[in-house]
Amino acid sequence: MCASIKITVNGNSRELSPASTIVELTNTMALQGKRFAVEVNGEIVPASQHVSHELTTGDKVEIVGAIGGG
Repeated sequence: MCASIKITVNGNSRELSPASTIVELTNTMALQGKRFAVEVNGEIVPASQHVSHELTTGDKVEIVGAIGGG
């Protein structure tokens, strides 16, 4: 079994524990409580699925923060 998985987040390589979820990734990036969207391999992952969506080696993740305006 692999000791870690390798993914790309916003163009940067990152290693995570096997079976890491989007929530675990975003927690390591200090994004708790912030508004953002996540795309994995070109597909948007709804926030309701972040806790259960497991990342795998080779995944390309894009995280975009929401900006409020007026």
